[in-house]
Order: sequence, then C-alpha cells, then structure tokens
Amino acid sequence: MKSSCACQISNFMRPSTLSIRFILGKLAFSVALLTLFTTGCTDSPTSLTPNSTEPDVVGVFEENTKILLDVEKNQLKFGFIKLTDCAPLVIAKEKGFFKEEGLTVELEAQPNWKTLLDRVISGELDGAHMLSGQPIAATIGFGTKAHIITAFTMDLNGNGITVSNGIWEQMQANDAALDSPTPPHPITADALKPIVEEKKASGDPLRMGMVFPVSTHNYEIRYWLAASGIHPGMYTESDTVGETDADVLLSVTPPPQMPSTLEAGTIQGYCVGEPWNQQAVAKKIGVPVTTNYDIWKNNPEKVFGVTEEWSDANPQTHVAVVKALIQAGKWLDATDEEGNLVNREEASEILSQPNYVGADFEVIKNSMTGFFYFQESDKRPMPDFNVFFKYYCTYPWYSDGVWFLTQMRRWGQITEPKPAEWYAEVAQEVYQPEIYLQAAELLIEEGKLAEEDVPFGTDGYKEPTTDFIDGVEYDGKKPLEYLTKHKIGHQE
Repeated sequence: MKSSCACQISNFMRPSTLSIRFILGKLAFSVALLTLFTTGCTDSPTSLTPNSTEPDVVGVFEENTKILLDVEKNQLKFGFIKLTDCAPLVIAKEKGFFKEEGLTVELEAQPNWKTLLDRVISGELDGAHMLSGQPIAATIGFGTKAHIITAFTMDLNGNGITVSNGIWEQMQANDAALDSPTPPHPITADALKPIVEEKKASGDPLRMGMVFPVSTHNYEIRYWLAASGIHPGMYTESDTVGETDADVLLSVTPPPQMPSTLEAGTIQGYCVGEPWNQQAVAKKIGVPVTTNYDIWKNNPEKVFGVTEEWSDANPQTHVAVVKALIQAGKWLDATDEEGNLVNREEASEILSQPNYVGADFEVIKNSMTGFFYFQESDKRPMPDFNVFFKYYCTYPWYSDGVWFLTQMRRWGQITEPKPAEWYAEVAQEVYQPEIYLQAAELLIEEGKLAEEDVPFGTDGYKEPTTDFIDGVEYDGKKPLEYLTKHKIGHQE
C-alpha cells in the first residue's frame, strides 16, 4: 500500500564518486521499513532520518517519487535581459517548476549585460541569464574579474544579423540573386563587401551593433564578416573597443534598443537575439540577412551563471535551480506526434508580458513557434531557430567554452598566445557538468526525465563539426589548430 507522505531528500551533498541513483537505491529499503513504523503520517512532508551517515530521506514512494533537496536558500532573485531566450527562467517560474523544488524566485529585468554581471558579482542577484562568454571572460579577467560558473546552457541558436533597408538595397544591387522576394539562403557577407570598401574609402565606415564585447553576437557578426574577407577589427591592450584595422566599426547597443538605433541611422546593421530582428521586419526598417543557425548550426547561446562563491555556499539550491531549468527547457521543446511545438504559443504569450520581454505577442511568436520572417514576403520554417532542450542542449559542454576562448584569442581579447591545455583548463573551471548531472539524475529518479535525454559518459567534448558558414572544422580538443584555419585574426 502506498504511503501518503511526500518524498524528500535533505542534506544532499555536493558531487561525489557515488551516483545519486546508487545512494537512493541503498536507502530505499531502510526508508520503506521506517515508514511502516512511523505514526501520524499525513499529506505533509515528514522527516525520517535513517541511522546512517547518508543523506536524510523523508517519505513516500509514489509512482513518480518527488525528491526535494534541503536547499540552503529558498528566496532567490535572478536577472535577465529582455530576449526570448530568457524563456527557461520565465517558464520555470510561471509553470511552477521552481515552486516544485521549494524555491520562491523573483525575476528582474536588467538594463544591459554589464549591469547584470556586476549585480551577480555583488550578490544583489543570486544568478542570471548570461551571455555564454560572460562567465569565461570574468573568470580569465577580461573586463570584470570574478569566478563565474555555469551548470546549465539555456538555449541554442536564436540570433540574427539585420541590415537597414538602404544597405539591403545596395546588397541586392551587388548580387542579383538577392533581388528576390525569397532570395537563396544562407546569405554571406560577400554582397556587403563592396559597400564596406566604398564607405571606408569615403571616411564614413559602415557601423554595426552587437550587444556586448564577449557576446555570442560579437563573435558571430565578426565570424560572418571575416568569412567574406571583411575585417571586423582587433582588440589590443590600448584598444578595448576592438576597432584596430577594422573595415567595419562594431559598437555595443543593448538588445531592446537595436531597432530604434538602426532607425535613427546611428548604425546600419546589427546582430541581436529575438525578438529584435523580427521587430525590424514588423516596423519595416530592416532586413534580417542571416541567422546564427547558418553561421554555426546549433551554436550555444546563453547560460545560467552564478558566482563560484554562491554555488559553494548553496550547493543544494544550485542543483534544485538546475532541476527546474531542465524541466522548463523540456516543456519549451515539447512536441506532438507530428513534431509540432505544442507549448511555444503559450510561452510567447507569457514572454510578451511587460515584466518579461514586453514585445508584441505576434512578433515574439514568429521565431518561437518555428518560423522566421526575413522579409514580409519571406517567411520560412525554422523549427530549430530556438532550441531549449533537444540535442543535449542544456548540458554544459567543455567544447562550447573552448570555442568562446578561441574567439577571444582570435580577436585579441586574450592578448598573448596560450597552450592548448590552458583552453581545456579554463573551460573546466567554468563549466560544471557534475552539478547538471546531479540534477538530471534526480529528475530521472522522479520519472520526469529519460536516461537517453542526458549524455552520460561523455568527456564533455562534442564531435568535431564543419557546420559553419565557411565550412571550417572546429574540434574543441584542438583549439590551436582551429585558430590557424582562419585568415583574419590571430592564428596562434
């Protein structure tokens, strides 16, 4: 006969050589016996402490056992930027996944990425939706120095590069194939190059926006330009803006301000996440020419970041947060038998609220439901434009961290050459798969996650890939070799 008590694990320890499933299996028999002799069992969680040094266990074994951690801190504040890829945090709150883990979470929009990072470091925020490059850059001391870690990747893909209507018309004049309501994709920067050269020669170089110096957007727009022989500029010790030798001037603009900055003529293009490329189409002020899915297929975009100090002080809380985020990602990527995303419209409605992204529902829905407007006449199915769970998306891969380090070195943010082992060591300092695996194993025990959803046994490196716009192969285990394959930027 099933007991009515809830199942809870308290005093859960940090990663050890024992798997969570082994520990739970070892305790199950003892807990079952203890439950038989426990009187006054009600529907409220009841604490049972076996005569053991193992974690305390409470409760009842339902068909899907709920495992609650004895969190150190249950009142949390997380920061985010108004982009659709903050969705795992928002959904974890709005669909009750945080609450299921015993957490009360406040989500607070931040004005820009620097403020967000500073507030995590100061402790004003417990954690945040972060650019993938932020924990890495902070840990190595590029910009603000702090040891930031991540145990959860929030999404893949999700960005685009948009140019003004005037620049698009000039690109069409340079390439007849683009002069179509539905031009062929992917679109490289080849048709942009003559425009860049002409503007540079006139003393009025092309100006484009990106969201932060260590953002995926900065590295993606640089990659796209450089693949067509356009120099995006180098960072040096005396040039922290990154304009040395530049053919195009790149500057930082907060994501929600991209469309208005383009409309004002301050910039002629930008790289940003959604919904701010679709907003340009809706406002008829610009044309998205490519997405980062074509620059690097299934590239990592955002992570959930905390300070190492916070994680050390709140290890069980950290695991509980990751549990909730994994469930949110799975909910976001849920499909029906035909493969249609079944929860994205609801997610878009939630995200459109002013306290979250605050953009029009229809604009957010475009990309979130698996479609993307390049022009009003050019709506294309892009089911993987936003990925929140599949492809082992949420796992913190070392190879992702190494790629960002190669871009920091390529463009001069890392000023001196480093040995190959340094790249691996930094990635392992920042990316924390053991925390992710603790959370995933608990969800498997609860029946909320399948074992095949988790890359058990991996060494943390994805297989080498050539899924880049220039076809160059990336192998995370060979960072120095990868640098030599690019003609523009540091090659060592």
